[in-house]
Order: sequence, then C-alpha cells, then structure tokens
Amino acid sequence: MTDVLASEFLKLRTVRSTTYLVLSIAATLAAAVLVAYLMTSDYDRQPPEVQAAFSAADPNAVVLPFGQFVLGVLGALAVTSEYGSGMIRTALVSVPRRRVLLSAKVVVVGAVSAAIGVTATLLAYIAGEVITGDRPEPISAYGSFSDALPTLLANSASLTLMGLVGLGLGFLLRSTAGTLVTLCGLLFVAPTIALFLPPPWDGRLYSVMLPLLAPQLAGGLPNAPLSPAGAGLAMVAYLVVTLGGGLVALVRRDS
Repeated sequence: MTDVLASEFLKLRTVRSTTYLVLSIAATLAAAVLVAYLMTSDYDRQPPEVQAAFSAADPNAVVLPFGQFVLGVLGALAVTSEYGSGMIRTALVSVPRRRVLLSAKVVVVGAVSAAIGVTATLLAYIAGEVITGDRPEPISAYGSFSDALPTLLANSASLTLMGLVGLGLGFLLRSTAGTLVTLCGLLFVAPTIALFLPPPWDGRLYSVMLPLLAPQLAGGLPNAPLSPAGAGLAMVAYLVVTLGGGLVALVRRDS
C-alpha cells in the first residue's frame, strides 16, 4: 500500500495541471486580498452610517467558492486524465486490486486537498486580519482567532470535500468534460435552481447544496436550516454517494 500511495502522489505532483490549479488558487487569493484592501480603504473614507452597511472584508469569501471548484477539478483530473490517456490500464495492471487503487487515490487527493485548503484558508484569514486591523464589525469579519476558528475549519473541510467529490465523480463518469460540467452543476447551477422553488422546498433544498454546507457546519449562518451536525452529515452523504458510485463503477466496469 505504501508503494501505491507513493506512486499516486508522484503522479499527482508531476502532472502540469496540478501546478496550474495551485497557481490559480494563489492568484485568486491575491485578488481577494486586493479586494479586501480596497474595501477597507473605502470604508475609512465613509461616514458612520455608510460604514454600518459594509460587508466584511474577508478574502475567504472569494477564495472559498473558487477553491471548491478548483479542488474538485484537481480530484477529477487525478482520475480522468488517466482514462483519457489510456494510462488507467497500466495502473490497473500494476495495482490489480481496484479497491486498493481507489483507496490510495482517496488518501492522496484528500491529503493534498486538505493541505491546499488549510493553507489557502489560513493565509486568507491572516491577510484579512492584517488589512482590517483593529477596525470593528462589519468590516472586520472576526473578533479573534477563536471566533474565526470554526469558520476556518469548516472552510478547510469543505475544500477537502470537493477534492474527494471530484475524485468520485471522475471514477463514476470517466470523462473530464462530463465531470467538470457536473461540478459546475453542483456548485453553481443547482443552488440557483433551488432558490426558485416554492417554499418551504427552496430553503430545504438550498440548505443541502455544497456552497452552503461550510457556513452551516461552522454554525455562523443565522437561522440556518441545518445544525452543524446536520451539515456534517450532508458532507458525509456527498462522499458516500460520489466515492461509493465511483467504487462501483471501477469494480464492475472494464478498464
């Protein structure tokens, strides 16, 4: 198993798309920091009544949605690139036990997604705190690190989740284009459609959409339909469905 893990990590690390995806998150972080700086500068020039209507200058508000998609793509390409090039046949010859191959990819993609997610989330938080300084709410997103910790952990968990969801969809669909379209549907299209449903189904369905799970997991969303435990269970359900479906597809289909 150790050799399989080392092989999967080497493949993920040496693929050029991984570098491009990491750089895209870095560029998004830089853009989010710039937006936070401009918001704070504008805040300082406004009278108190206008300042009270400002949103928080939190770079994570930009990093999280984009990072979810990027890490979903990272997980997907860990599989679909091999199906597209035909290298999956070599991988299955080297590791004939398909459950072991999937488990190794889950460990590697999960670990890499977690490392990227924690790093991006923490850097965004630090940058936001440096920019806003001792300014009060609403421009400052958090009162202290202890206040921010649940949100940082929830955001990191959501980013890790998306890497694994992308991996499961990649095994299930075996197509880069199909997987990316599905990710866009889950992250952007389905939540929008849910909001157009009649009540109470709009709120119920929207609450289990991927973009809304992180704030509910952190317990920071007012009047949230799901408790933190419920949001955590919803995340687990996404993993079970996508990775379970990917496992069934890997085991039962020919390579």
